[in-house]
This record gives sequence, C-alpha cells and structure tokens, in this order.
Amino acid sequence: MARGHLLAMHLRGAYLALHRQAQDVFAPFGITADQFVLLTLLAEKDAVIQQDLVRRSASDPNTIRAMLMLLEKVGLVQRRRHRHDGRARTVHLTPKGRRLHGKLIEAARTLHEVISAALPDSDWRTVVGYLDRVAASMAQLRQASRRLKQKRLSCKR
Repeated sequence: MARGHLLAMHLRGAYLALHRQAQDVFAPFGITADQFVLLTLLAEKDAVIQQDLVRRSASDPNTIRAMLMLLEKVGLVQRRRHRHDGRARTVHLTPKGRRLHGKLIEAARTLHEVISAALPDSDWRTVVGYLDRVAASMAQLRQASRRLKQKRLSCKR
C-alpha cells in the first residue's frame, strides 16, 4: 500500500474515532462535535467575522453559515452586521452560549485527557507540526486543482 494512502487511512481512522466519541459526549446537550468547534472558537475570540470562523475551523462557508443559523435559532450565538463592512457579519457568543460552552468543556475533559495521554509531551509538538504540514499540503493541492479547473474552463470558451 502506498505511503500516502496508508497515512490518509490512519488520519481518517483517528479523526473518525475522535469525532464519534465527541458526538457521544455532546449529544446529551443537543450539540454536535462540529457545533462545539464553533462555540469553542467563539469562546476563544468573540465578535469575529464569519469568514474568520471558516478559516479557523478549516470548514467551508456554507457549512459554517448553516451551523451558525442553527446555533442562532437556539440562542447560543448572535450574528450582527459588521460595523465597517455591511456585507460581513460578526458572530458573538451569547451568555447562554457561553454557559453551555463551559458545560461542554467540562463534559469533554476526559476526552481531552485521553487525547493528551496518547502522545508523550516530547511527541506532541512534532505530531501537531506534521498535521499542520499535511493540512498545508492539501490546501496547496486544492488551490492548484482550482487553478487548473479554471484554466480548462477558460479554454473551452
């Protein structure tokens, strides 16, 4: 089996195992693992534009917009027009959202401890660095694929 394929399968396996466990932890609160990510990003830095959440969550704009609309509907976040850019929206964690986030962090404590214990401190930074490199490589590949697709479309015209 090719090295890239093997790495992709291991990354997928680790991600899915983590995601499934997180889903189980957050389900009693009516929150998904992906929604938890958004709440955590807002708890770290509130009043950000949606595009910043897209970037920081490594997700796509449509997914983030849909999740924010749902979180807004249940009163966990509030979206407002940006003060200086009428096209942009800032996202704020509501007091209800902040309280729930605190409960979610507590509920995830064991999950976070297990993840941390899986890697010795000496390996932690190395693994995170490698994961960042893989993500950056995939972003470069995606950009190159988009440019090639645009080039092909322009040649057909």
